[in-house]
Amino acid sequence: MPQLDTSTWLVTILSMIITLFIMFQLKISKFNFPLHPSSKSINKHQLKNPWNMKWTKIYSPHSLSQQS
Repeated sequence: MPQLDTSTWLVTILSMIITLFIMFQLKISKFNFPLHPSSKSINKHQLKNPWNMKWTKIYSPHSLSQQS
């Protein structure tokens, strides 16, 4: 069974990492970011649902009667 030649793996992996880094840098550099980001006001809207005003009983499993 012949041995696998791994002598070029380091160069291949390093060149791949460098290429990916350059590609991502070029991709990111195309984005336009605002110079002065302003904070947006977040308005929380209270939805008026009929069940918000009603009291609902929550049955926990321990409060139910034991069924055999």
